[in-house]
Formats: sequence, structure tokens, C-alpha cells
Amino acid sequence: MKLSPDIESWLSLGLIDGLGDESERRLLVAFGSPADILSASVASLQCVVNKRAAHSIALGVDKKKLANTLKWLEDPLNSVITLADPDYPSLLLNIPDPPPLLYLKGRRELLGSPALAIVGSRNATPQGLSNAEVFAEAASNAGLCIISGMALGVDAAAHRGGLRGTAASIAVVGTGLDIVYPARNRELAHELAGKGALISEFPLGTPAIGSNFPRRNRIISGMSRGCLVVEAALQSGSLITARQALEQGRDVFAIPSSIHSPLSRGCHALIKQGAKLVESAQDILEELGYQSTSAVADDAAKTDVEDSLLLRHMGYDASDIDTLCVRSGLTAEAVSAMLLTLELDGVVANLPGGRYQRIR
Repeated sequence: MKLSPDIESWLSLGLIDGLGDESERRLLVAFGSPADILSASVASLQCVVNKRAAHSIALGVDKKKLANTLKWLEDPLNSVITLADPDYPSLLLNIPDPPPLLYLKGRRELLGSPALAIVGSRNATPQGLSNAEVFAEAASNAGLCIISGMALGVDAAAHRGGLRGTAASIAVVGTGLDIVYPARNRELAHELAGKGALISEFPLGTPAIGSNFPRRNRIISGMSRGCLVVEAALQSGSLITARQALEQGRDVFAIPSSIHSPLSRGCHALIKQGAKLVESAQDILEELGYQSTSAVADDAAKTDVEDSLLLRHMGYDASDIDTLCVRSGLTAEAVSAMLLTLELDGVVANLPGGRYQRIR
């Protein structure tokens, strides 16, 4: 990126060890700019922040960290966005604790796009993964950029769906942008960097620390007009994002599912608390005032194979072959053959323990 005259001051301030975001925002209000903060006396600084923070500023930034960041910015894919930057996401400016600095890899212009957050379980069911992709692609085709956290499971599925649509996808990560976490999403991270974007409030080199992920969730919800929870257990981190979305005045949506699944309980709890129950992407688009531009807005059209005898007796809860034989009156051989065809057509998923689940 082309560096503005004061970008080094913003980076220097943001890279000072022990200086938190809240202290940095107070200093910016008091002094006006990072350059003025960095040149202020310790006594002046102590009028705004504690003694330890004031002395940390006086000691200055780690020169190696700053040099590494400036080197990283030589890549045209990489940039930083400050609170004073016109490209800073407008919705994020209005949350109580906006990050003073965002690191970005990818398409900077996506930061100004209207967005929908989609979050859910890392251990999602095949149905949950399918829902995340279908809803994300529909919302993306309707003009909503899909924002999630690049975790395994629902997050990754939402990014894939968003990237297939026209409005792309943004990942908000809990590490420095020079680290891909989880490593299994390396290919997805490269696709996001090329077609979408990745952002982080954490400096380069920040590892995957557990406390960083709940903190980054406020950015996922803060950048979005609404937040969809696809699947979540009662103690899921996705519920943290949903709670933050509510506190930020965003719409929260949840997809209901089987009462027997632990991954349904978080969504059902949200619905009891006032989240909007949605059965299709169109429900979300109508609530947010968007018009679907693609047939993918609802579940894919039924195929001939979906009219098979077996599917008439197969619910969306996981079932084993014996149960399906009893329900349908078919032989085990016939059921096995039909399941194979349905699995190849992407209508049914083969689960551990010899069970099968309808996913379309």
C-alpha cells in the first residue's frame, strides 16, 4: 500500500507493548494524533493513562516489529486501516470499542460493503455445513458480503458460499495476518486474500491465543447488519458473537433444527430470547431489506432423486439402515443402494456409526 505521512506513527503507537485499545482511544481524544502522543512528555501522558503505559510510550516502539510491518506493507495485497481512514468500516466506528488499527490482506473496497455475519459450530453436522453455504451464497448474490471467523466448520462453509456469490467474503481472524489458523484452512485463506479479504486487529506475529477469539467476535458482528447463527451448542463461542450483535443493535437470526441435537440448543435458546427464526435465506434478506437475485436464495430445487421412495421415509435426523428398512419396508440391499446414489448426488451424508442424514 502507499503509506500516508502519518501511517508510521499509527503503527508505532499500535505496536507499543502494554498499551491497550481503550488507552489508545483516550490518548487520541486527548492529543489528537498518534504523532502528538508519541512526542508528548511522560507527565502529559500520565494525565490520560497510567504511569506504566506512559513510560511504555516514552520508551518507544520495538524497531524490529515496526520494520517487519513496513516490509509486510510492501505487498500490494496488504494494507492497514486506521480510525482516521475514510475506508474504516462505518458500522464498526459506532460500536463502543472499535479497534484503532486494522490490518488487511485482500480487497480493501469490501470494507465499505453491507455485510451479514454467519457463525456456528466448529463441529457442524453435514446439514449445518450445507445450510451455511447455501445461506451465504444467497446473501452474497443479493449484495451482502459474508463475514465470519475462518474457523473450521460453519465459518469455513460460510466463507466458501460467500466467495461463490457476487459480494465475496471477509474473514476476521484472531492472529496476526502472517499466520494462518487453523492451518487446515490455508487454501481457504489464500482464496479469501485473492477474491475477498482477511482482517485482524492483532499485530503481525500474534499467535493463536484463546482470549483473542472472543475479542475478535465483536468485529465480526460490528461490521455486519445482522448475524446468523447456523448451529451452536449452549456454550458455543458463536453465542458470544450473537450476544455482542444484540448489544450493538444488530439483527440476530437463528436456524432451528432437531430437538435431539446438542448443536441445536444454542440456536433454540437464541430464538427463545428473541432471535428471528429463519428457514431460508429469503427470510433474512426480507428482514434486512434486500431482494434475492438468485434461485439459490432458498433450498436448491428438488431433483428427481429426491423424489425417491427412501427420502419420503427419511427425516433430517440421523438414522441407521435398519431404521430406514423398518420405515420404508425396503430390504437392506435396496436401502444401501439408494443411499449410495443419494450420497453421490449430495442429498444424503454418511455419518460415523453407520448412520445417514438427509442434507437437502
